[in-house]
Amino acid sequence: MIALVKFVHIAAIAVWSAGVISLPGLYVQRAHVKDEDALLRLQRLVRFAYIAIISPAAFLAVVTGTALIFLRQTFEPWFSVKLAFVGILAILHVLTGLVVIRLFREGEIYPVWRFVTATVLSGGVVIAIFVVVLAKPAVDLAVLDVLAEPGGLKRLFDEFSPWRKP
Repeated sequence: MIALVKFVHIAAIAVWSAGVISLPGLYVQRAHVKDEDALLRLQRLVRFAYIAIISPAAFLAVVTGTALIFLRQTFEPWFSVKLAFVGILAILHVLTGLVVIRLFREGEIYPVWRFVTATVLSGGVVIAIFVVVLAKPAVDLAVLDVLAEPGGLKRLFDEFSPWRKP
């Protein structure tokens, strides 16, 4: 059972990661399309990839990952770091969806600098997730101890806040 869930999880992560990394490459093609028919085909391809492939893969990755948490009882500090990177990947996924909505309006283009930035950032996040999962580094998260105690968040905020409350 665990092996099957892990297999589906890894496959879903592969599709999700590949989609988030590769979609900016499709977006940048918008500037090179002059024909209305070709633009419509590109829009259909991008929307299909995002809605029918990448988003379901993201959902499946999160669901199977959540199932693995309970099946494997992974409550290690490195796992919190991994989840933080997964959260960043989810934010990039949502931002990518917002681009899909806006990009195909009249006169819109996706600049090359944004393509490079999005591709490098999403690729870096995916690599960070893989490194954390494979290396399972020893992480000392003293912040988690503070968050576990009553009033810990207030105490943590007071230490970093330049404005003191009376």
